[in-house]
Amino acid sequence: MNVRRSAAALAASAVLCVGAAPAALADTAPPASPSAPPVIPEGLYGKNDPTYDGVWRQSFALLAQHTVGVKPSLKAMVWLVGQQCQNGGFASFRPNAGVACDANTMYDTNATAAAVQALQALGGHDAEVKKSVDWLKSVQNEDGGWSFVPGSPSDANSTAVVISALSVAGEKPAEVRSKAGKSAYEGLLPFQLGCNAEPAADRGAFAYQPVDGKLVANGDATAAAALASLGKGAAVVPSAENTPAAPLACPAVNAADPVAAAQGAAGYLAEALKKDGHLMAVTPGADQPTPDTGNTADAVLALAAAGHKESAAGALKWLEANSAEWSKGSPAALGTLVLAAHATGTDPKSFGGTDLVAALNATGPAPQGADTEATEVEGEKEKSSTNQNVWWVVGAGAAAGIGIGILLSGRRKKNQS
Repeated sequence: MNVRRSAAALAASAVLCVGAAPAALADTAPPASPSAPPVIPEGLYGKNDPTYDGVWRQSFALLAQHTVGVKPSLKAMVWLVGQQCQNGGFASFRPNAGVACDANTMYDTNATAAAVQALQALGGHDAEVKKSVDWLKSVQNEDGGWSFVPGSPSDANSTAVVISALSVAGEKPAEVRSKAGKSAYEGLLPFQLGCNAEPAADRGAFAYQPVDGKLVANGDATAAAALASLGKGAAVVPSAENTPAAPLACPAVNAADPVAAAQGAAGYLAEALKKDGHLMAVTPGADQPTPDTGNTADAVLALAAAGHKESAAGALKWLEANSAEWSKGSPAALGTLVLAAHATGTDPKSFGGTDLVAALNATGPAPQGADTEATEVEGEKEKSSTNQNVWWVVGAGAAAGIGIGILLSGRRKKNQS
């Protein structure tokens, strides 16, 4: 999700403090100097600088692996759990998880929400999930929404990804209310362009934030809001339902209905994808819009979640033919493609001639399990236990020894890390 990652870069210009993991698990290497290559902590997926997206990309990698039946590396799960602060929040990345978070910590609602989805999906960390959920509730804005950095004005992307996390964790977003009494959905739905929007093709879309008081359609915000309004997270269960997405019903029957809002958003995405099979975006420094691979993948995921695989079919074919370079070496991008393929009933191991699962596995420590014993990472092969019971014993022992529960665990996005 391009907007989210851009916001992360701006927010993280301040010092990112570090969290509450035991010293034995802390990654104490100092941050790389501007002229040196980034220091990649052991257990973290990806080789690019993790300053702005470490937790996000780790969460999506682990979530995607779990969704397709791959057991993530124990090291990778320990790293993610160790990034959580004492209060339950996550920063985008903390280079030294052995130092407690403090008043200078730059918390990231998107990273926290992504971690909740991963940890909840794999199970075993109910306490950590609850702490994160409680923290997210504590930083809800009065209008019912959330911002990337707590205390800033709400935006649709952050509000949506938090709502998805709350839903996955078993919360009811309509009942999660701010101090002013506004629900999470009351914080999200006002970002939707309604029946009075012009051009008419933008009706049903969501804006990131108002621009000069006006809502401007944003593909990233729309895809995220569609998932959230359906009460779903990024790990969408494939459905037999398959109907064409329809434009926003106008006049709107019930503008406060999250499901109706989701279907209107799906209608906008389906129409936007019809021409070329992909969404467009203006890249900084470019004169003309270019294909937006990341948000196209998000749109496919949202359409599948809404029961409109038929409307996503063209975009899925476009991704199969055009996503290889964009996703190369990127755990967040590969993870999103795996989730999109899975949601549409497509084999992620045969995606336009690419085995997305193997490519994702190769961006980090080798997964557990006999079927992935030969996964090669950076020229080395890491053999995992062939006995599932032994793996559980090791995990439990590690949890007891370090004082935290080891999660068999793992969106926004994002995909371009």
